[in-house]
Amino acid sequence: MGRGFRTVLLVAAGAALLACGSALAQQQKEAQPAGGPAAIEEKVPLLGTGAAAPGFRLTDVLGAKYSYGEEGGRKPLLLVFFSIFCDPCRAGLPVVQQIQGKYGDGSVDVAAISLDGEVLKATVAGFAKQEGYTFRVLIDEGGDRQMFRVADLYRVTEMPTFYLVDRGGRIAFSRTGQVAEDDLVKAVQTALKK
Repeated sequence: MGRGFRTVLLVAAGAALLACGSALAQQQKEAQPAGGPAAIEEKVPLLGTGAAAPGFRLTDVLGAKYSYGEEGGRKPLLLVFFSIFCDPCRAGLPVVQQIQGKYGDGSVDVAAISLDGEVLKATVAGFAKQEGYTFRVLIDEGGDRQMFRVADLYRVTEMPTFYLVDRGGRIAFSRTGQVAEDDLVKAVQTALKK
């Protein structure tokens, strides 16, 4: 078996395990009996409102470089971390496209960060093109000491994970799972007023 094929299988298996783990955790949370002992929260908390958003550099599916956090006078940035193997992610990306359509005229940067890795870059690009997404699609991958260079910085443990960063580089909104378009629109409008 070729090295590239093994890498693709490992990345796909990892993405599937992450998606299944999120679904299982949600099922266990819902199965908690009413009035029973509270479950111990073991998940890593998201970066909270007001936390500094980490800067990063990634390459998009077309090979263009993108960096966040290095220039002054920033625009708000909507980030969504996703995998093409994650059904809730696929269901949430049209909401991201709606935000791109409303605010992608230069008032807000919109970027989706794929956790599928460099080996599936062409597949992710084909998916984005097929779905008609016009927002920037970036590829995250492991570094020397971490599983993912950017997702780890943003404490992503579930998919999809949404972040809205305000002009000052602070987290204005963070959430995992499905997010209603109205909630994102309200968060974006609030960030644009600051």
